Amino acid sequence: MSVPIQLSFDELDTPLHDTTFVVVDLETTGGSPDTEAITEIGAVKIRGGEVIAEFATLVDPGRSIPPYIVELTGITTAMLIGAPRIDRVLPSFLEFARGSVLVAHNARFDTAFLRAAASRLDIAWPKFQVLCTVKLARRVLTRDEAPSVKLSALSSLFQVSTVPTHRALDDARATVDVLHALIERVGNQGVHSYAELVDYLPAVSAGQRAKRSLASHLPRTPGVYLFKGPGNEVLYVGTSNNLQRRVRNYFTGSETRGRMKEMVGLAVGVDHVECAHALEAGVRELRLLCAHIPPYNRRSKFPKKGWWITTTTEAFPRLSVVRSPTESSIGPFAARGDAADAAALVSEVLGIRTCTRRIPRTSLHACPAEAVGGCAAGGPTPLTPDEYAVLPGRFVELAHGRDDRALQAARDRISALSVAELFESAARLRDRLASLADVLRRMHRLAAIAAIAELIVARRAPDGGWELAVVRHGRLAASAVTARRVHPMPVVEAIVAAAETVVPDATPFRGASPEEVALVGRWLESDGVRIVRTTDGYAEPVHGAGGWRQWCTTARTVSRRERSMAVTPVEDTGVGAHLRAAL
Repeated sequence: MSVPIQLSFDELDTPLHDTTFVVVDLETTGGSPDTEAITEIGAVKIRGGEVIAEFATLVDPGRSIPPYIVELTGITTAMLIGAPRIDRVLPSFLEFARGSVLVAHNARFDTAFLRAAASRLDIAWPKFQVLCTVKLARRVLTRDEAPSVKLSALSSLFQVSTVPTHRALDDARATVDVLHALIERVGNQGVHSYAELVDYLPAVSAGQRAKRSLASHLPRTPGVYLFKGPGNEVLYVGTSNNLQRRVRNYFTGSETRGRMKEMVGLAVGVDHVECAHALEAGVRELRLLCAHIPPYNRRSKFPKKGWWITTTTEAFPRLSVVRSPTESSIGPFAARGDAADAAALVSEVLGIRTCTRRIPRTSLHACPAEAVGGCAAGGPTPLTPDEYAVLPGRFVELAHGRDDRALQAARDRISALSVAELFESAARLRDRLASLADVLRRMHRLAAIAAIAELIVARRAPDGGWELAVVRHGRLAASAVTARRVHPMPVVEAIVAAAETVVPDATPFRGASPEEVALVGRWLESDGVRIVRTTDGYAEPVHGAGGWRQWCTTARTVSRRERSMAVTPVEDTGVGAHLRAAL
């Protein structure tokens, strides 16, 4: 006789009759799992309404049984003499229950004792799915029908075959009959799979549950979903590896966010874009967010909306914070204030002017040197346009990763301030430099990806096939997936021939959005990715900020330590020692 296969709970349509349940009941020496012990375990394994195995044993708790427990259960201290200890019983029970859904009447009580026993024995607790028949009964039955949901009351209501006796196996058998009766009730309400049963437990409005039909046409594949409003406007965009499963969750009790419940209430339809794999889904999501700007998405609605530092087009250029990058820019910064702080730091260490007056080419830059608040390019000698051009030229070199002396100069200032025990000033400068170096390092890494004209990569799919991607100048130009035992190269050539044409510009990311290049970069760094073909090698600049990663990590660690201690850096926090160690 063939043995039914236990299906994965990740599959939404696992029928209840194909799901293996282990109904368990415990008897204990008291009510606290921290101080009391298990005296008896009874369990019944069922599938498809049939009992396929039972597990029952007394357990020696290593102590005497309190009189009131003896009166309740009938289990005496003498009965437990010679019974196995929990260190022998628990591994056997966990093997018995492996791969099943644990069911118990008041499951929190039983699982708490089992978890506590596993913890004391240093046994890893398996990630069981747990179903509580008390919660299910309260959800299914009305107060008039079942004023009490105690096991004895439900056993009487459903006229179960085994009367509960406060002994573990009898109570587990009674709970089996109660479970079957409750499942029969919810089956009349369209609940036919385990996941639907779990979703049914929380209270969900009738209107919210009625909209589950909006997900019925969606495939169980990776892709992007778009909730549409009454005017066909896009309310929300998201991605999932299983479109149907993810969208159906919005119409169940598992969705607790008020903002999303409001969105679901307005939605009248769900569109979707089926994708080859998760990378394509993520990229399409970014592009759709930029195109539609959905009101219920909070993140990534403006994938190109960052702040950049660039030079002005003047005879005596200054640093300016702008929205759109130029060929020699640094960014993007998430906040304008961060970009302004970084621009001020670079101007200060490179001597780029910070005065705002316009100076014609026929004039000289002649700001006086001032100790505080003066122009960063001020000095005793006026500068001609050609003499001054060297200073913004150093910024261009920094942006392209050809010269990091600006970062080194800032670090030297931190060191000097630390040695002078001016820790507050050193900490402020450290945080500004760490912010600048982090952005530079990320920009140089992503720019290296965007500089590659065409990169064809493959990653093993979970089913043994291949996930394929064609990346052109940091943008996903084509994607596909091949089945197991299908040669991928003909598919590669086909998607390359049909890939999107990308015309790059001169900006750091060649016109691609930073978020898309970053998404592609994370995918390239994931396990199992292989390069099929590339037109260029990956190369970050020698004097870029890539070598500053450890310094930035140390700086952030020290900064977090200061904030967590709620003290100023000038106090005895070891900041000076940390700064000197980082340098």
